[in-house]
Amino acid sequence: MNTLNPTEVRIVDGAEELFSRYGLKSVTMDDISRHVGMSKKTIYQNFEDKNKIIYAVMQNEMTKQQNCFIEFGTTAKDPVHEMVMMMQYLEKTFRRFNPNLFYDMQKHYPDVWHMFREFKISCALESIMSNLERGKELGLYRKTVNSKILGIMRLEEVEFAMDPSIFPPEKFTIHEVQVQMLEHFLHGICTLRGHRLVNKYLQINEEE
Repeated sequence: MNTLNPTEVRIVDGAEELFSRYGLKSVTMDDISRHVGMSKKTIYQNFEDKNKIIYAVMQNEMTKQQNCFIEFGTTAKDPVHEMVMMMQYLEKTFRRFNPNLFYDMQKHYPDVWHMFREFKISCALESIMSNLERGKELGLYRKTVNSKILGIMRLEEVEFAMDPSIFPPEKFTIHEVQVQMLEHFLHGICTLRGHRLVNKYLQINEEE
């Protein structure tokens, strides 16, 4: 991501707050102007249009996610712990997002949606596959796990959980669905040793 100047950072941070709360489509340049306390003229001097702001917001978000993946990989006690950290991060991240944001992105901003999908393939898939391979080597994940197949499946689950036709937002919250899917995925790939670590990190007491 290109380095933003202080004014651009202020615009992007303010716009992200609005997009997270209300989705992409309903937020106008007037809304952003009022929210950040800045004239529209100044905003247009830094960003050509709303699309450019959305693009910058998503780039910023993906940079933060990439940094988190790196941090989890270096600070986690083991691959299971890394997955649990990722689960907790997802819950915190999606809890602040209006479900309309992802629908709006897919329907009205295809270039940004394409960037999101490219990020999944180039960064997130690599991170998951690395985790799966390390988990197998340590005997925490089943040896029969195909890292590429399950890595792709895991990423598709993330997108699947955002589909309002499958999980209507009036009945489900995105963060709840995402956490349930990741927890199900994690239990499915673990050996007995790995399963015990899942329970330990999630502080779950159950009979084996």
